[in-house]
Amino acid sequence: MKIGDMIAPRKAFGEALVELGNINTDVLVLDADVGTSTQSSIFRDAFPDRFYQVGIAEQNMVGIAAGLAAMGFIPFVSTFAVFAARRAADQVAISVAYPNLNVKINGSYGGVPTGKAGATHQAFEDIAIMRAIPNMKVFVPADAVETRAVVFAAAEIEGPVYIRTVRCEVPVIFDEGHKFEAGRSVQLSEGRDVAIISTGMMTYKALDAVRVLKEKEEGISIRLIHMPSIKPIDEDAIAAAGREIGKIVTVENHSIIGGLGGAVAEVLAERSPARVKRIGFRDHFGESGDDEKVFSKYGVNTEHIIAAAREMAAL
Repeated sequence: MKIGDMIAPRKAFGEALVELGNINTDVLVLDADVGTSTQSSIFRDAFPDRFYQVGIAEQNMVGIAAGLAAMGFIPFVSTFAVFAARRAADQVAISVAYPNLNVKINGSYGGVPTGKAGATHQAFEDIAIMRAIPNMKVFVPADAVETRAVVFAAAEIEGPVYIRTVRCEVPVIFDEGHKFEAGRSVQLSEGRDVAIISTGMMTYKALDAVRVLKEKEEGISIRLIHMPSIKPIDEDAIAAAGREIGKIVTVENHSIIGGLGGAVAEVLAERSPARVKRIGFRDHFGESGDDEKVFSKYGVNTEHIIAAAREMAAL
């Protein structure tokens, strides 16, 4: 993978599972009849005897995964984020998180990009749900390189992990040497006027916004922080941005309620109060349509990040 390559994180997820499966025979994959969509089918083709097709029965699938984890296996559960976070929420909380079992959950099709499936399949609240569950860790990688790193890190972590992947292709922004660490952010640009904190696929849009502002020579200096680990979150980086800059813009492919924006605001309120503008989906469902048109309609794109940075810098 090279910087600039267009690769879907869901594909990187499936390929990373195969890599992991080659070195760890305890890794199993359970699928809810969406393997082709989530790309867990890549693992199925490589290791058919370690792949379990459960069917459209997500609650049962999570229960099976809990049992396998109790036996010492490392099960990766793969389904759409809406079904992992909403339909199977009780099983995730009680059967997996409460006993702190070693189950890894891939919430695919996070946010808007669902192949025009619309509101029923667009997960705007999955991060909020998962990060509120005790013992659960929540990771939202930015590109294919980081997705691979997150899969390997999840397998090493003892206890439940939620990985959020997206359907669409996104540019590779990290080189092959990129490291992921739970609870650590990645600073992508230094600045003194505004801090932008982004996560997941929105980080490449934030990078684009920083580039545009620089090319226009507007004199706005941006500190861009990529936050792939939502829980645990890098409180020190957030507090430093609040203390040193005092003007924060958060950007996410998720509801502003309970997601990255909520998590950042919580940290700032306790450690370093600052002005915060949250870019994300507000209190509404999504709709069917072209991904970029939906993002634009609801104010979650590069142009809105630029406008928010300008607004904050002028305060």
